[in-house]
This record gives sequence, structure tokens and C-alpha cells, in this order.
Amino acid sequence: MTISTQRHAQMSTSYPKSNIFMAAKDSPVAPWKRAFNYFVIVVAVVAVVGVSLSMAGIALNFDFMVQYRARIWDGFCLTVFISLFSLVGSLIIGIPVALGQNARFLPVRYLCDFYVKIIRGTPLIAQIYLFYYIIGTAWGVENRVVAGILILSVFAGAYIAEIIRGGYESLPRGPIEAARALGLSRVQCAISVELPQMVSRILPALTGQFASIIKDSSLLSVIAVIELTQTMREISATNYNFFGCFLLLGALYLCLTLPIMFISRYFEKKMDYDA
Repeated sequence: MTISTQRHAQMSTSYPKSNIFMAAKDSPVAPWKRAFNYFVIVVAVVAVVGVSLSMAGIALNFDFMVQYRARIWDGFCLTVFISLFSLVGSLIIGIPVALGQNARFLPVRYLCDFYVKIIRGTPLIAQIYLFYYIIGTAWGVENRVVAGILILSVFAGAYIAEIIRGGYESLPRGPIEAARALGLSRVQCAISVELPQMVSRILPALTGQFASIIKDSSLLSVIAVIELTQTMREISATNYNFFGCFLLLGALYLCLTLPIMFISRYFEKKMDYDA
């Protein structure tokens, strides 16, 4: 069999023949077909939005982008800054809390469990007001950016703790018991056996949580943190171009979150969850 014939056979095996809009559930989709279908969806969505704007008598104008480009860029950079530091802070909080939920010392276990339940069971906007105007005032946290990073870190830390705890509890017991039978200590077993498996299981969820942190940072505008959302509110209050400003706002957030979503999907495909 020639090389070209082998390649043709591999391609036909990898991408089964089907309608351009159809594919089996678990079969791979050819890149050109994926790109074409995404293009069709994007065109359809743009068309629906355009028709809706036309029927509502709304004309979009993005001329303000040139005039306010410096303010928009500053707000964009502050959003990235807050999100990155909040991610680090949430990991610093979430990892000990996840470990504490399995602690033998009951007050620590129940404190961690109480923290997770309270944070996950209340809306972020209520936590922002409570922390900034009561706890922040009492403890002298006056910098709004620092307060915003702390609030998002505490909020996301509860979700990261649950991601880590769920990843640990989903580990198969067989490899761990085999490692202990071979004489590995508890610490050696955790580093050599449990940690690699946990990383492969929780990494996609952690990247998804980072995307959520970016979107949640928009709520910090309620305490006048001049991030991207607050910047757009101030600009729209000046030029009354609400639709143009908030469409641009959505596009800028997509520029931040879509790459993270693609990375998360990549990890989901590449990581071996059965390992």
C-alpha cells in the first residue's frame, strides 16, 4: 500500500462521510466542517441581531471607540489585573478549605463546610456590599481595587474548594492502595499518585472557573471600581450610546473568556480521566 493510499485510509477512518451539517455523536468532525458550521451560526446570529435592531429602529455607532480608547483600554487592563490576582487569591483560599473539609479536627471541618455553604448560597452582589461597606470599613480596607480582589477571591475560593474536593473524592482507590502496599508514605502517595490524577481531573473545571471570575468582576462596578463595565457605564452616560457601548462591552468580555473556554475544552479532550 502506497503512502498516499495509507493517508487516504486514515482520513476516511478519522472523519466518516456524512452530511455537511451532520456527524455521529462521538465521531471526530473535520476541521473544515467545524469551521463552516461555526461560520453559518455566526452569520445567522448576526443576521438576527441586525434585523432586531432594524425593527427596533436602533442604529449602532462605534465612533466613540476612538475618542475613549484610552479609558476603554485602562478598564480592560484593570479587569485582567483583577481577574488574575483574584484567581491566585481564590487558589490560596480554595486549596486549604478543600483540605479542611476532610480534617479530623471537627471545628476546622465544619468551619470550612460552613464557609462553602454560605458563599455558594448567597449572591455575589450581596457579598460585595456586605464586605466593602461593613467588613471593609471595619478593618480599614479603603482601596476599592484591593477590596474587589479580596471579595472575588473569597467568592471563587468556595467554588474552587468544591472542585478540588470533588476531584479528590473521584479518584479511584486502587492505585492509591497499591502505592501504600508498596511502602509509600502518605505524603509520597499524595505527591506521586494522587496529585497527578487530581490535576488531570480538575484542570478543565479550574479554567472554566477563571472565565467565571472574569465575568463576575463586572459586578465590582457597584462599588465604583473603574473596570471595564464601569468604564462603559460612564461612557454611555456621557454619549447616550447605550447599545453601542454594551455591545462593545460584550465583545471585549468574549475576547477574554473565549480563549479560556477553548483551553478548557482542550484539556477536557487531552486529559485522561480514566487514568
